[in-house]
Amino acid sequence: MSGFAPDWLKLREGTDHRARDKGLLQRLAAHFADRTEIRVMDLGAGLGSNLRGTFAALPARQHWILVDYDPALLAGACEAIAGWADNARPTASGVEAVKDGCSLHVELKRHDLAADPAPWGSDKPDLVTAAALFDLVSDAWIERFVAALARAKLAFYTVLTHDSTTEWLPAYPADAEMRAAFESHFGRDKGFGPAAGGRASGLIANALVKSGYTVERAPSPWKLGSKDKTLIAALAQGWADAVRETARVPEATIKAWLEARAADSVTCTVGHEDLLAFPPA
Repeated sequence: MSGFAPDWLKLREGTDHRARDKGLLQRLAAHFADRTEIRVMDLGAGLGSNLRGTFAALPARQHWILVDYDPALLAGACEAIAGWADNARPTASGVEAVKDGCSLHVELKRHDLAADPAPWGSDKPDLVTAAALFDLVSDAWIERFVAALARAKLAFYTVLTHDSTTEWLPAYPADAEMRAAFESHFGRDKGFGPAAGGRASGLIANALVKSGYTVERAPSPWKLGSKDKTLIAALAQGWADAVRETARVPEATIKAWLEARAADSVTCTVGHEDLLAFPPA
C-alpha cells in the first residue's frame, strides 16, 4: 500500500481527533485503568496521529510500536511526536517523549501489512489499534487479520473507518452521481485487494463476534462547517480526482460540482465508525 500525502494527514488530524466517539475512548480507558504501563501496536500509523488521539486514555507509561510501510511517514511521525511532546529525545529505534505526564517510548517498525496483517509475532502487545485503515483493505485481509488477532487474544481499538455516508449541503443535482462514482473508486485495490470501503466495520465486527469477542461500535462523523474550509476544499478536490479516474461522470459535471462545493455556505458530514473489542476471558 502506498503512503498518503503528509499534508493530507496533517490537515485532517484535528478533525479526526474531534470526531472520535468519546464513549468508546472512555471504555478503553476503563479497561486498562488498573495498569501502570501498556504496550500498543498502531497499524498504518502514518504520522502518528492515532497515538496523539489515544494516549491520554491509556496508562502513564506507554510503549508504542508504529507500523507503516512508508519510511518517509515513519520519519515524519518521529518529527511530529517530538514537536507535539512536552519534551522528547531521539533513540535508535524511534523517539522517547513526555506529554501531559505520560511517558511515551515510541518504536518505528517498517512492515508490509498486505503480506502480513499480524506484525506482532511472538512479542504480543496489550492493544492493537489503527485509524482510517480498515476501509482500505479487502474482505479477505480482514478475515486474516481477525483470525490472527483472535489467536493472540488481543484487545482491539480502531477509529474513523469510512461508512459510505457523506452529505454535502446545500444539495446539488450531481451529488448522487458523484457519490456513486466516488464509492466505486473507493472500492478499488489499495494494495490489499478490492477495498471493503463502507462495509469494513461490519465485516470486522461480525468476524470478531464469531471469535468470541465483545464488540462495541459507535459513529464518529466529520462535521465540517465554516471553520473547515481548507479541509472541505481538499475533500471536494479528492472526490473530483477520484471520480475522474472512474470515467463515469462527464468532466463538465465534475467541474460544475466542484464550483458549487467552493461556495462559502457549503458544509459536509462524512460518516465514519469507531470500534472497540475485547477478547473472551
